[in-house]
This record gives sequence, structure tokens and C-alpha cells, in this order.
Amino acid sequence: MLTLSILKKLSRATALAVVIFLGINGTARAATLTFDDIFTADQQVIFNGYGGLNWNHFSVRNNSVASPRSGYNKGTVSGQYVAYNSFAKPATISVAKGQFDFNSVYLTAAWNNGLNILVEGFNGGVTKYSKTVTVNTVAPTLFNFDFQGIDRLKFTSSGGTYAGVGGRGEQIAIDNFTFNTTKSVPEPISVLGLLTFGALGATCALKRKR
Repeated sequence: MLTLSILKKLSRATALAVVIFLGINGTARAATLTFDDIFTADQQVIFNGYGGLNWNHFSVRNNSVASPRSGYNKGTVSGQYVAYNSFAKPATISVAKGQFDFNSVYLTAAWNNGLNILVEGFNGGVTKYSKTVTVNTVAPTLFNFDFQGIDRLKFTSSGGTYAGVGGRGEQIAIDNFTFNTTKSVPEPISVLGLLTFGALGATCALKRKR
């Protein structure tokens, strides 16, 4: 009976260790990118690695030198920096390895009212999500997307009517980009290692008891 009691306790301890290990390694880490930590006197390309993501055709601009009537200025939610799609080109955000969840973002049209923005989420080159939203130059709009388990996100802007607020184009002002990255799930060998550790512990306990 005593031996059985020891085995039961060690089995519970091992199971708990596995649960904790899986929980720690499978938790999502939420983050909000405000672009206020990319310092530039005017504007510059967003470098790969910012926020742990890769950026293509995205730049950031300092609104202290932007037209006060433009969507760049009015679309600022925090600080004085916003991101935008350079030259109004389709722009992507991706990860080199693994996946991420795209939660939400504030979007504003830089120059055109009624600007359409197609937002697509991909995984392994396959379109997993697709949603079109419409924005204006007067104020930022918060959109919740909840694109889960993607490795690439694409913004494509088009249309709208020039609002007479300065420059011209189909650029988007982007601020407070919120996403989750998930830590890697442990390999089977890691869980097996814990189970082996538990089994060895049980064997040692039995030997000590004898």
C-alpha cells in the first residue's frame, strides 16, 4: 500500500509538471505596436524585426512635420508617429517562423475619404481571412480583425475621393497595431523527458523504501 501511495504521488507530480510545462510554452504574448519608439525627424522605412515581425512596404512618419489636416495627423492615436503603406503599395507584415494572431488596429485614410482597405491573412501561402473596411481622413477607426494562426498579413488600399487635405494618394495611416505571438509548443521528446524523469523518480523512491 505504501509503494502504491508513493507511485500515485509521483504520477500526480509528473502530470502536474507536464501541464505546467505545456502551459508555459503554449501561452500567447500580447503586444501593441504604437510606432512611437521608431525615432525619425520625418519618415523612414520600418526595419525588419520591429516588434518581432517582418515589414514590407511599410514606413513610419513623424506627424510634427505632416499636414495638420491629413489623415496622418488626425489618425494618430498615441504619441506622434504612425505607420503607413509606402507609395500606397500593397504592404505586408509577416513572421519568418511560426505564426501570430492579428487582433486589431486603428486605420485612417491619409488623403482620400471613402478609402477601401482589403486586409488579408495568410498561412502557408493560403488565404485564411479576408475583410474589406472603409475609412476616412477625419479620425481613426478601430477595427477588430481576430485573424488567428497566420504567418503573413496584407493591406491593400484603393479608391476613395480626394478630401482636399494636402497631398494625394491612397495611403493608409496605421496606429496601435495589436497582435499575439505564441511561444513554440514543446517537442514530444520534451514531454517524454518529463515522463522519464517521473519514472526514474519513482524507481529511486522504491529502492530507498526497500
